[in-house]
Amino acid sequence: MNVSLSLHLTSEPQPSLLTFENNQAVIHLRENFDRTLVQKAARKLRGQGIKEVELVGEEWDLENCWAFYQGFYTAKQDYVIEFPHLADEPQAELFARIQCGDFVREIINLPASVITPQVLAQRSAEFIREFAAEYAEESAVSFRIVSGESLVEQGYQGIWQVGKGSDNPPAMLQLDFNPSNDPNSPVLACLVGKGITFDSGGYSIKPSDSMSTMRTDMGGAALLVGALAMAIAGGLNRRVKLYLCCAENMVSGSALKLGDIITYANGVTAEILNTDAEGRLVLADGLIEADKQNPQFMIDCATLTGAAKVAVGNDYHSVLSMDDQLVADLFAAAKQSQEPFWRLPFEEFHRGQIGSSFAEIANIGTVPVGAGASTATAFLSYFVKNYQQHWLHIDCSATYRKSASDLWAVGATGIGVQTLANLLLNKAEL
Repeated sequence: MNVSLSLHLTSEPQPSLLTFENNQAVIHLRENFDRTLVQKAARKLRGQGIKEVELVGEEWDLENCWAFYQGFYTAKQDYVIEFPHLADEPQAELFARIQCGDFVREIINLPASVITPQVLAQRSAEFIREFAAEYAEESAVSFRIVSGESLVEQGYQGIWQVGKGSDNPPAMLQLDFNPSNDPNSPVLACLVGKGITFDSGGYSIKPSDSMSTMRTDMGGAALLVGALAMAIAGGLNRRVKLYLCCAENMVSGSALKLGDIITYANGVTAEILNTDAEGRLVLADGLIEADKQNPQFMIDCATLTGAAKVAVGNDYHSVLSMDDQLVADLFAAAKQSQEPFWRLPFEEFHRGQIGSSFAEIANIGTVPVGAGASTATAFLSYFVKNYQQHWLHIDCSATYRKSASDLWAVGATGIGVQTLANLLLNKAEL
């Protein structure tokens, strides 16, 4: 039986974070607390079978309501939160955050049989167009989806080669948010997302336990969609282009094979030494296309390497870039959003650690002991002309949790959406 609680916040000290009386509960906050205490309390309530709550009292401001939602959410979405009435502006922001958070977490959690490459591209475009219609103008968004053999005809060899082994055709979303409607308006940012809707590993096949969560390998794409939508809700008034590189990495007679060589549109050739290092292969197409737009800066997001997760666990997104100022801007936005990011190394010498005897580069490191997240970034750098400036790569280590923690339920977290939205808004004001 569901138990409905009235939930209050107080700064009165108690040994316990939560106290109960009848159908009421109180979260006891400490002096100089951060919002993770509220998120932890929400998780504790869910662990006790509570599915329906009403947040009562003036202490429930925007950030506390948001923190509670983060912790109370579960993949089954079998809960009800009655939020207090906030002032108009924070109320609107709260609901925009929840809409974006719900989209990102749900689309990552849904099965690969539902979220195919073309569906991911279409749903993402429609979601952003809906936000533009509500917060800007629907005409501010234009997009096209390139799929199937049209990818080959238009030079997107990476996406095609990775996705050609699946019955579900690969696809690339190219979306333009241009609030000025001026076709010559300069581009503030290009966002490039890895959208691998299922990753078997290809012929370098994953073990079953590692494959069980590979419907979530499109987490980087989902993160960027949510971030752009949230920025639009926040009043983004500069042009941003989004590229989602979507495919299934499957095994079949037509699938990519070890030893194959991909020739990209910019002339770079890449030897395939591991078909499970496929995310960088699809991102390369997106980065080439994004680079042509001459944006002020570029960001790509991907659930790219196990190495990054070994380094930082499920608790941080990993950041790799040679542009110290852009990294500093990201970390300022992360601090503003209270979201966890951690910088990993990317140096010039990493670009020399992916050599090939048959092509210009290989798709994995080829030195005896290599830094997997760094050499993956090095691969991507071959598709960004000025890779030393204005480009930042995020290895999305914190996208999904296979087991619950004291902050997050099992499943997608949505970590990073708010940070990237704030980064776009902050950069737009400069």
